[in-house]
Amino acid sequence: MSDTMIAVEFQAHVKDGTIEVPEQYRGRFEGEVRVIILHVERQKKSRIIDKLLEHPIADATFRPLTRDEIYDRQK
Repeated sequence: MSDTMIAVEFQAHVKDGTIEVPEQYRGRFEGEVRVIILHVERQKKSRIIDKLLEHPIADATFRPLTRDEIYDRQK
């Protein structure tokens, strides 16, 4: 006799380390099951600008553009 794997997908909330199986699937599964948890983590906003403003990179060759150079670039 061979084993057959059945896959079911649903979304649930984890509460105190417990995932509640939706009622429509409860009668199908007993005993040991294999669980795979997929969680989408929200990307944290990059704080690179804040970090650079707090700790600018020193460059001896840097020279800010003059007002004329800024507007001259549009030609």
